[in-house]
Amino acid sequence: MRYVSEAPILWKLLNGVICVYKPQGMTSRALRQTLIGNIANDLNEFECRPPNNHVFSRNSSESQVVVGQSFADDPLVVGPRYLPNDVRCSWASHVGRRTSGVFVFGINKGSVLANHLRNARPIRVYHVTGRMGIATDTYDTYGAVVERSTFHHVKRTIMDRVLASIQAAHQKTMFNRMGVHMHSQAAYELAVKGNVRPPDGKIPFIYSIKCIEFDPPDFTIEVKCVNEHESYLKTLVHDIGMKVHSTAACSSIRCVRYGPFSIEHALLRRHWHLQCIFDNLSLCRRILHKNRILMCDTPSSLIENDDKKLLECSKS
Repeated sequence: MRYVSEAPILWKLLNGVICVYKPQGMTSRALRQTLIGNIANDLNEFECRPPNNHVFSRNSSESQVVVGQSFADDPLVVGPRYLPNDVRCSWASHVGRRTSGVFVFGINKGSVLANHLRNARPIRVYHVTGRMGIATDTYDTYGAVVERSTFHHVKRTIMDRVLASIQAAHQKTMFNRMGVHMHSQAAYELAVKGNVRPPDGKIPFIYSIKCIEFDPPDFTIEVKCVNEHESYLKTLVHDIGMKVHSTAACSSIRCVRYGPFSIEHALLRRHWHLQCIFDNLSLCRRILHKNRILMCDTPSSLIENDDKKLLECSKS
């Protein structure tokens, strides 16, 4: 096992995809700034390159040439060697402020991988919690209450029936947009190949929706979908409340899976430092190597399993 204490070597190895756990209430931009700020601060704590030498003439009459340290390149003059703006960081999919859970980033050269993941549109799994009996102007429990209703008549069977009808409607719409009849041979051939991907990357589609917890007035549904966004999931909870002849507002949204990445792979906020980031880079590289079908248009060199190059870094 080799330990590295030189910041330039660590910087060259800082390429790939990482998976972090986004807290609720934090915007995607704020999370990105926090992450790249931590990376820059940790790199500056390692051994950085020394200031460049400067050749100057000490005595013009004698033409004496002296090589000395250049104060124009000293960290006390120009500042730290690594700044947050030096780190390229882009997310594979945007996550709303009220949503928590899995959030995938590409760092430096890994930004290309993040872009390919975004274009691949992998299936995302959410656990969405709603509260029956109230309706708000923002469709979530943070907005102003505009309506109250009863919910004691809503049973688990009614909820399951409504969710099944929503899932069936989305499946029928998906095949219609593909130009085939749902009960035709062409639809069967599409289905046996796997999940049917919608041709349009902007319209949300639900592959599966089911109730995993029912404790009135609260309920939690598991949604497997693509092309979704936070507002759509809030509206979905509101529509469910209307279909069960009540009202409902969204209380929490948690992304538990993004394609091959799940909560088990995500870094908590206390682990957003360089050592854990390198470990997560290695883990995500192995995950992408096992799921090459998602990255069929990506150069193999970007997702090659080069864990030997990811050295365990430690301050000496």
